[in-house]
Amino acid sequence: MRRSAVGLAVLALAIGVAACGGSGSSSDTSGGSTAKSSGNTKTFDPNKPVTLTVYSGFTERELGIWNSVLDGFKAQHPNVKIKSVGSVDNNKIVASIRGGNPPDVALSFETDKTGAFCSSGGWIDLGPYISRDKLDVNQFPKAVQNYTAFKGKRCALPDLADVYGLYYNKDMFQKAGITSPPKTFSELTADAKKLTVKNPDGTIKVAGFIPNEGFYENAAAHMAPLWNAQWADSNDKSTLATSPGWTRYLQWDKDLVDWYGYNNIKRFEAGAGQEFSPQNAFETGKVAMIMDGEYRTAFVKAEAPKLNYGTAPMPVDDSQPQLYGGGYTTGNTIGIPKGAKNEGAAWELLKYLSTNTQALTKLAEGLGNVPTTPESAAATTLKDDQHFQPFLKIFADPHTATNPLVASGDADQLLFHTFIEKWEAGKVNDLQAGLQGVDKEIDSQQANATAGTAP
Repeated sequence: MRRSAVGLAVLALAIGVAACGGSGSSSDTSGGSTAKSSGNTKTFDPNKPVTLTVYSGFTERELGIWNSVLDGFKAQHPNVKIKSVGSVDNNKIVASIRGGNPPDVALSFETDKTGAFCSSGGWIDLGPYISRDKLDVNQFPKAVQNYTAFKGKRCALPDLADVYGLYYNKDMFQKAGITSPPKTFSELTADAKKLTVKNPDGTIKVAGFIPNEGFYENAAAHMAPLWNAQWADSNDKSTLATSPGWTRYLQWDKDLVDWYGYNNIKRFEAGAGQEFSPQNAFETGKVAMIMDGEYRTAFVKAEAPKLNYGTAPMPVDDSQPQLYGGGYTTGNTIGIPKGAKNEGAAWELLKYLSTNTQALTKLAEGLGNVPTTPESAAATTLKDDQHFQPFLKIFADPHTATNPLVASGDADQLLFHTFIEKWEAGKVNDLQAGLQGVDKEIDSQQANATAGTAP
């Protein structure tokens, strides 16, 4: 999967879904199915016909792969029909819940929204089902457990993961005399300068590494584990100004931006090519190193099969070398929206998609993503791919992390993103004061979301 561009529209989720029509405890009645209560859960009668509606963001080739995995569930349950609807984003999921006509199962590409889905009740609490069926959530890595639950309420299960690492051009490395990928950010800086080729007028012809926030997969959330930078304290107060990793990261970022020249970077970015296209700057040799997800291996295979490249963990803070080997992870989440008509059958499908080794392996290999259980990771042929293998190791590393979920979705990241862009452009005179200001904005945003009032 690929992360969608962040946007403010879904912030309304936390303040609107709770008032939606429908109920998380509604009985399974569509398609002639009869649900039976078991505490706060619904049971699934495999002998009764039922039609499940499933929303996802998949399109074209990826939707076909997704549907083939759904077919595996149907093969096990002949009385189940599945209506698979692709090209559905979070805004459409929210609209369906508000309109009282949600799908039975929804898949989201954005883990940042799990906090909003859970806190608002937009997706039902899966706790009763997990307890009833004794589903072991500890089979999922800790980071995955973190992005599928919010404040003790698990409203989602995982369905594959994205893991971020370093891609590097081996031919460019050899030409520059670099024998191995960098392990620290000082090494990354030195290598980036060696690998950069400038035009006579000083503009960038080939970039060693573009550090800018927002360039392809460069995002504060993806960088945080590499610097041990923390988003919040035990009281959920924003810690951008007080967690030392953020200051070290931003100082490194600005130093490299200034070395290139801010205007030179912006000019380069404008002609770098779209990230998800054959004109991707790494695939066309315009950038020697990038941070990207494991899915890029499939794009390179399809779009630039002759590219001689390697993959490795991202470099880490020089003062914390023990972090090397870890990175950032996120992934698909699946849940049952409030008001789903076939809750019991939907839960059976959720279990299948999140824990069935055959289903996870088929989907992972088709999409080029990391499977989320130890059994599926061991079973997949992806482990034999020299380019993909490092991502499986990063995923299993104890230092791999994700950003903490908040009730307002990705509001904290959006506010920080805006600040970093100003910082890189030289429009922030006092870094510490600026970070303190963003902390206040984030705390206010979270307070409004938690209280259920508009920002």
